[in-house]
Amino acid sequence: MIDAAGRTMGRVASEAAMTLRGKRLVTFAPNLVPAIQVVVSNVGQLRFTGTKLTTKKYHRFSGYPGGIKTTTLQQEFERDPIRLVRQAVSHMLPKNRLNSRLIKNLKIFVGAAR
Repeated sequence: MIDAAGRTMGRVASEAAMTLRGKRLVTFAPNLVPAIQVVVSNVGQLRFTGTKLTTKKYHRFSGYPGGIKTTTLQQEFERDPIRLVRQAVSHMLPKNRLNSRLIKNLKIFVGAAR
């Protein structure tokens, strides 16, 4: 159980990734998925340092000429904070078949966990 209220996104995502991977367990094996559920609550109250909210940009491209769309971190966070945290945790996990299996054990809530 991780409470994200007042904490930065990178530190919350790093803690969630380490726990999901099972690195803190005595029985850690790099090729196994541990039976651990990680719940991140209060994602809507994450804190961002510096000017990241206005200067960090996200780009997506439709494949057509002139089809690049750019949004700021603030716009993305207002639209879907759960997706941002899930993406941050996913990028901190190994880029192999374990990634999709590990990320299924991550539950994220905007408010307090149920």
